[in-house]
This record gives sequence, structure tokens and C-alpha cells, in this order.
Amino acid sequence: MEELARDMQTLRGIGPKRAALFAKLRVRTVRDLLHTYPRGYEDFTTPVPIAQVQLGEVCCVRVVVMAPAQVTQARSGMLLCKVRTADDSGILEVVFFNNKYAADLLKEGMPYFLYGHVSGTAFKKTMTAPECVPADRNPGLRPVYAATAGLSSRAVADAVREALHLMEAHAVSDPVPNDLRAEHHLCPVDYALQNIHFPKDTQALTAARRRLVFGELLALLLGMGLLRHRQTGNNALRCLPAYDFTPFFASLPYAPTNAQRRAIAQASADMECAVPMNRLIEGDVGSGKTLVAAALCVLAHANGLQAALMAPTEILASQHAQNLKKLLAPSGLQVGLLTGGLPATKKKEIKAALADGSVHLAVGTHALLQRDVTFHRLGLVITDEQHRFGVAQRAALAAKGGSGPAVDSDTLPETQTTGTAQSAPHMLIMSATPIPRTLSLMVYGDLDVSVLDELPAGRRPIKTYLVGSKMHTRIYRFLRAQLEQGLQAYVVCPLVESDESGLAAAVQLREKLAASTFAGMPVGLLHGKMPPREKEQVMRAFASGECKLLVSTTVIEVGVDVPNATVMVVENAERFGLSQLHQLRGRVGRGAAQSHCILISDAEDTLTRKRLQTLCKTTDGFAIAEQDLKLRGPGDFFGKRQHGLPALTIADLIGDMNILREACRAADTLLQKDPALSRSEHAGLRKAVNALFADSGIVFN
Repeated sequence: MEELARDMQTLRGIGPKRAALFAKLRVRTVRDLLHTYPRGYEDFTTPVPIAQVQLGEVCCVRVVVMAPAQVTQARSGMLLCKVRTADDSGILEVVFFNNKYAADLLKEGMPYFLYGHVSGTAFKKTMTAPECVPADRNPGLRPVYAATAGLSSRAVADAVREALHLMEAHAVSDPVPNDLRAEHHLCPVDYALQNIHFPKDTQALTAARRRLVFGELLALLLGMGLLRHRQTGNNALRCLPAYDFTPFFASLPYAPTNAQRRAIAQASADMECAVPMNRLIEGDVGSGKTLVAAALCVLAHANGLQAALMAPTEILASQHAQNLKKLLAPSGLQVGLLTGGLPATKKKEIKAALADGSVHLAVGTHALLQRDVTFHRLGLVITDEQHRFGVAQRAALAAKGGSGPAVDSDTLPETQTTGTAQSAPHMLIMSATPIPRTLSLMVYGDLDVSVLDELPAGRRPIKTYLVGSKMHTRIYRFLRAQLEQGLQAYVVCPLVESDESGLAAAVQLREKLAASTFAGMPVGLLHGKMPPREKEQVMRAFASGECKLLVSTTVIEVGVDVPNATVMVVENAERFGLSQLHQLRGRVGRGAAQSHCILISDAEDTLTRKRLQTLCKTTDGFAIAEQDLKLRGPGDFFGKRQHGLPALTIADLIGDMNILREACRAADTLLQKDPALSRSEHAGLRKAVNALFADSGIVFN
């Protein structure tokens, strides 16, 4: 498929300017274009009788034009074109705005297919600016592509046609071997690409999509398997078996939960092995993941190893360092903090202590990845919130692993004492984003998973309410009362700045609240467009109590612990996923005072109300994640990128669960026969895996 690696400008009709527009869609080669799939289809195959069309529906109708177009001009100069059409069941008015060619689109007495949005009333239905096709030229399923300024869906479709002509002119090798394709009843890749873009019919579209989804999921699962195979090829600094955590547990101010003990046991068993641990600790907000990490730092220290914990922001790193110092001091561990904001002399001091081994746990940001940061014997790497770090960043920290045996060589097996010059550290990843149990093993195919499904004793459940915007006055009066008692609160908005949608915007709401209900009180503003240093300053002011009310976007979804914050208000709550709302709710409820989460929404549709009511009924993040997937769908749940995994262009981890299971079985079988995908017949699959993981900074040689 080398012909498909050609630059876009080799296609007819694509010059430098249009190629630059395609580049905005991340399309630079013919192959990129062929794998830029339609986001939907205009279905002209099943026209609906006008009488059966539902208001608000986007559909196709087959009509006859009843009268010539009527064109009028408003005082503003806007052109308005109306055309009366009908079928055997009813009448439909077609409207065009500011289209001087509209009157020529539909000729009196002629039949047409119209595709568009229907509005109006049950007695007078209107379709605005529809696609119009003469009835003798039915386009079937017409693809609709994501567009950008200056590049319409139709222009993308024209370019795709040129790319398909090029593909047809050259032999295209299918990355999925013939025997595997036959076993799983898959069509060839060239047929799939042709029919995903311009389907012959719905059956051809179904077959094409199934082939491309299977191929993408197979590449994902094979990549996960290769990562695991790569890890098993490394040597780890092993810890002595059966470590006694009793003294550590006794030093804690509270007893660990059974879930924490189970996770510590699973991870410590991993650290006793010669293969590096690669474990995910997946726990709900406040489930005590930090304590599990602390226990493993104690284990590492007892075996002569250092540990490193990397956090996404300086303020989170500082908070982790403070908490871990308290937990680890009784066990004799020295904790050092290394961030970009430290004075140069302090950085030099910490780096020297890491190199000579006098600091046992380094907590920091990306500063830990700098070349001049060296460890005496790094044996454990912990990353906080997996989705904030790419696999390449975690690997860069892991590459600083120690050398030689961790403990007295007389106590270790002969295989470890011979060792290698460089050993890979054990890896622990902490995530507070619940993934439904049915998915976790497939989603985290390169990781072992421990689940913390209990909350520590003494936590008071957060009271959650769903109310309408008419309650604003009462809500903000309640907030004011909380702040006057010395407590703090968050208000979260879906937008940074106001637009025509009318949704709450953080900038404008902060100005309004600071000038009215909360006049005289420090009201902060936080959103993703602010410079990182400014965001850090705002969060420090809130964490210290200097700022009492923080108006923010979802940038605080994963933030610092502020035990004094007791109220979370979410404006336009219907605009967020349940799992995202659950993460936001987790910003409060971390202190002794009763906490509240107030969801404000005027949404009236039953499904949305049911979805939001779920949050009022339970605080179980895993149950909420399951419900979110059922009610909202995987596209909204996972977003474009998903927990450090490569971006999937066509597969849907939930909707395509059956294909996922099938691809999982196929990947297992392939890797059993060829663990490194090194056989010549698997070269195409290996290339597909590398292409999928390229943006994650991973290359499988």
C-alpha cells in the first residue's frame, strides 16, 4: 500500500491551499484520507411519508413540487424562498434563506428526494434548506464528513473518490491474513474502504464497517499484547517475599479497608517477581489509592529501592508530598519534592539526594523526566491519573530504573544476582476514573488491574440534588451562608466565555457573582485557557482558603484536596456525562463537615432527567459508569481519547462489544503462535499496530 503513502497534493484537485485545509483535519496522505471515515450518512434509501414525519426529525421524503418557488426580500435584505411540495399523505413547505439559486433547485411538477430537518407544527410541516436530488437520481447512502472552514463535506467526498480511484489502480495488501479473514467472515480491506465511504447498500455498509472495526480493535489488542510481551522481556529488581506490613498499618491513623489490603497484597506479589509490575489501581474518588502507593514505597525501601511518584501539576505534586511525608515518616522514609517551580539551589539539592539514595521517594511533575535527574536505585514508579500521562512519558521515567540486585544477593535466586546492567522498575498507575468492570480487562489490556471498591470508614455521603434554574437565588443564598461559616465552594460551568448557546460561562458568571451575591468575598476564576502558572496560583489560593468561592470549568475535575470545600454547584448539568459529574462531586466531601452537590438543569426530556437522577441515588462510581454507558453511549463516555489508549477512528468499545470479544480471541491466538509478531505473514498486522500507536509515542520494532 505504498502508493497510499503519497502526499495529498498528488490527488487531482488538491493544491497547496486545499492540502493545508486537509492538514487541519490531520489528513496529510492518501492513506489518512481513506481512513477518515464519514461521521454519518444521508439516507435516501427509505423515504418517509410526510404524514409520518416527526417534528425535529432529520429524514428523507419523496415529494412533487406543487407550485413555482415564491421569493421575497426582507427589509434587512435577506432573501426568503418558499416552495410548496407534497406526497400522497400530506403537504411540506420547503424554505431557503439567502440562497439566490434556490428558486432553480425545485421545478414545478417534478419529483424530488429531499433530506433535511423538519420543524413547524403537526398541521404545517417545514423543511429548511434540505438536500435536493431529482427522483430519478437516488444517491442511496450519501456520506457526511467532518468539515472545517473552507472545506465542505462534499469537497472531502470528492477527494475520497480520487483516493479510491488510486487505490483501485494498485494492488492493495490486506493487513489481516487471508486465513484469519476467512475464519471471521471478513470482507477484503479494499471492498471495506470502498463501501464505508460510498456504500452500495446497507448490507455492504454493515460488512465494510465490521471489517474495519475488527481490524482496528485487533491492532489495538495486539499492541497491548506486544506491550505486555515487551515488559516480560525486562528484568525487575525483585523484592523479598512475604513482607510484613503490620508495623506500617499500625502507624496509620486509621485501619486500611479490605480493598486496600487486597490491592497491597496483589501489588507486593508482583514486586516479588523478576518481571516488572505493571498494575493499575482503579478506585473511586476518596477510596484511598495514596495509602496503597505508600505501602508499596515502604516495601521498596525495605528492599533497598527508591520510588518516584509523578503528578500532572505542581500543586498536586506538593499535596502528594505533604500527605506521603505524614504516612511514611514513621517508617523512616525521606520524601523529596522536585518541580519546575523550585529555586535552582533546592533543585540541585534534591537531585543530589536522589543520586546518592538519601531521598527514598521522589514526588514531582515532569521535572522528574529531565536528563540530569538520576536515581541511586529506582525500583518503583507511580503515576497519578493515568490519562494525564502518555505511555512515552511513563516509559521515560521507567528508563531511569536502577541496576544490580536490590537486596543482599545471598537471599535472592541465582537468576537475579547475575542480573543485567539496567533493570526496569515496577510500575503502579493510579486512576480515579471508574471504568465498568466488564471493560477494564480489555481497555487495560497491558495492565493488571486492582479495584478499590470500598470507602474508608467515617466518610459522610455527599448529598446530591437536581434542581432547575429558578432555584438560583436560593442556591446562591445557601452558598453565601456556607462561606460565612468559613467553608468554601465550587461553581462549575460548561463554557469559558458566553456564546449564542446561552449556557453558563465561567468568566461572565464569576463577574456577576463577585458583583452581587458574593460582593466583598474573594471569588476566583479557573479555566483551561489560562496559562499554567496562573492556574496554579488560583488553585493555591483556593487550597489555602484565601479564595472562598471558585468559579471554574471542568479543569478542576481532577484537582487538589480541599477538605474545607463543602458545596459543588454544576450549572447546565445536562451538558456533562455522569462519570464526569461524579468526578466533579468528588472535589467536595473530603472533610468532616456535611457536603452537598447541586446539579442545576432545565432539561425536560425524560432520558436526561433519568440520567441525572442516577447521581442523586448513588455515590458508587462504578455503578454510575455502567449507567453512563447505557444511557449516554460510549462516544460521550470515553471521548476522542481514552485513558492513554490510541485514538480509535471507527471502533466503539461498547457498541462493538461483540466484535471486541471476537478480536480479543483472535489476538490471543495470534500472540500465542507469534508473541512478537515477527513472522513474515504478520508484517501487515505489525505495520497496522505501529500506525495505530504512533501518536502515543510507541514503536514496535
